[in-house]
Amino acid sequence: MTSTEPHRLWDILKRYDSNPDALIQILNEIQKDEGYLPHITLKLLSSELDVPLSKIYGVLTFYEHFKLVKPGKIIITICMGTACFVKGSPALNTTVKNMLGIESGETTSDQLFTFERVACLGCCALAPVVQINGEIHGQMTPNKLQKLLTKIRKEEEKGEEK
Repeated sequence: MTSTEPHRLWDILKRYDSNPDALIQILNEIQKDEGYLPHITLKLLSSELDVPLSKIYGVLTFYEHFKLVKPGKIIITICMGTACFVKGSPALNTTVKNMLGIESGETTSDQLFTFERVACLGCCALAPVVQINGEIHGQMTPNKLQKLLTKIRKEEEKGEEK
């Protein structure tokens, strides 16, 4: 759903009878459709639910999984859980920062990569773990990660040339 497709918002609101008590579920569905929560959609939602925009933003900033900025095409998630941390995830974090020039929570200027860190991906036996667009890559090293990101960038550049 984008700001040019408000009918999707109406479909979501209809499913929840425009009930303000379903705000979190509605926000989850919007984000599932769009990949993030655009400000223009939130303004419309505020009006339709008769919920102050400040309250909606309060909910969004309380729950870490909500995104207010459009993510890149490739989402890199580094697990910072205990097993991954002990086995080297801080070095993976540094690798991403150095290669892409972005911090956790940011997206590259070309909108290709978004970098995130999470508390745990639940793959402790494979530590340290990096997830790329939902695909788990275990026993990751800075060198392997550098090669993987370089390969992904090259594949994306090839795809753009077609």
